[in-house]
Amino acid sequence: MVEQVSNVTHKYLRPKKTFPNVWCPGCGIGIAMGALIRAIDSLNFNKDDVSVVSGIGCTARIPVYLDFNTLHTTHGRAIAFATGVKLANPKLHVIVISGDGDLLAIGGNHFIHAARRNIDITCILVNNYIYGMTGGQYSPTTPFAKNASTAPYGMIEQSFDPSDLAKSSGATYVARGTVYHASQLSRLISQAISHNGFSFVEVISNCHTQYGRLNREGSAVKMIQWQKEYAVPASAAARMTREELEGKFVTGKLHEVFRPEYVSEYQKIIDKFNEEEEENRQLQES
Repeated sequence: MVEQVSNVTHKYLRPKKTFPNVWCPGCGIGIAMGALIRAIDSLNFNKDDVSVVSGIGCTARIPVYLDFNTLHTTHGRAIAFATGVKLANPKLHVIVISGDGDLLAIGGNHFIHAARRNIDITCILVNNYIYGMTGGQYSPTTPFAKNASTAPYGMIEQSFDPSDLAKSSGATYVARGTVYHASQLSRLISQAISHNGFSFVEVISNCHTQYGRLNREGSAVKMIQWQKEYAVPASAAARMTREELEGKFVTGKLHEVFRPEYVSEYQKIIDKFNEEEEENRQLQES
């Protein structure tokens, strides 16, 4: 079984890329990348039919290792680039993978408007509550009172709930998983990619090098164990009170609805324009 999983993973990695990767030992980003690979493999896509786009940061290094059509773009602009890719080639399965700072801080406006438009892009957020690569600054998801290099006396801003933000902005598929629950995470990503519309998967991950160190939360193993202990499946959460859910987070599929998809609606405008042009041409010739 281990050999089978390994072969699946290696099938989608760039053979000439230097390994081991750039991430700290124990980082959850590698688990998230593995979950993404297994999700794509389960859908039997041709590698040329997949495009993976990222911005800047630890998570944004993922496309560097993946053997798909990949774009490693500027900070916060992954969704803008991905929108262009999807409009230029609607047949591509376009996936954005990003960190909490990259996606929700400098990239926040792109995120909410892509969700509002309901463009058929899958957006995966690896949420480790901090800027990892650039020095441990607080991000839009850093919890209140937690420490960061730019909040040495504790965070005084309220944090985003990324999944709630996605839902309220118009995303038509929203899910949350963890790097501890790796098999479930693969299934959620597969569902998100298969969904026709803007789909969002939040991945709770660990950054023991920055967030864990600054908040004395222990090793990578201890932080991942926390995910196991505090995650509540959506089916169980539906039967729990607000008090019982205090301090915990809900995992699984959180929201799914179906609305007109942006690229399809845009194509209707193109078709209508072409029809009118053809009618005008015929009138001029008659």
